[in-house]
Amino acid sequence: MHPNYHFDHEPAGDELPDEDFSGRPSKTRLKQQMHDLQALGKELDEMPAHRLKAIVGMPESLLDALLDLKRIRSHEGRRRQLQYIGKIMRGIDAEPLREAVASFKLPGAKETLALHTAERWRDRLIAEDDAFTQWMGEHPGTDAQALRTLIRNARKDQAAAAAAAAQGAEAPTERKGRAYRELFQQIKATLAAAAAAAAPDDADDDQEDDDE
Repeated sequence: MHPNYHFDHEPAGDELPDEDFSGRPSKTRLKQQMHDLQALGKELDEMPAHRLKAIVGMPESLLDALLDLKRIRSHEGRRRQLQYIGKIMRGIDAEPLREAVASFKLPGAKETLALHTAERWRDRLIAEDDAFTQWMGEHPGTDAQALRTLIRNARKDQAAAAAAAAQGAEAPTERKGRAYRELFQQIKATLAAAAAAAAPDDADDDQEDDDE
């Protein structure tokens, strides 16, 4: 189900541009506003057409302009079209569009965060003995013996690579070693399973909030 964004044809009071003494927006403020809106237009252009069409309440003129932008290949043509898109967005509340872009990018952001978390755990398990105890406390279903073996072998591979580098030897093709990669895959799979198991609980919490 797609979010139902609402577009107001005037920005909120706290978003009004700075004004000069005559009550008109300053040129600097207008220039920055147009720059920001054109940057937003570029982000919207990264979304597939069906996602743009699913943004409920988007003015038809803006949707048409964004779809036209996807067909333009020349640099100058795209620049002019983005200027046109920026002018259209000046007349509406752009916040729902920013929310749509953020929603589109969210899955990728979550995946990147998950990979970084797995990398941190891998490095800690190799470097810190206490990290094993913490991991087992958070993920008691892990095969402790298999995990210990992977950590031990990854440490051996890492030590061998460091020794070879210190002697000026050429780095092996698989510098980190098989255990290093297998440890990462094991951690990533365990974290993914834990996140999937927690997802229904999060959904239930959201439903309870809606019912209140």
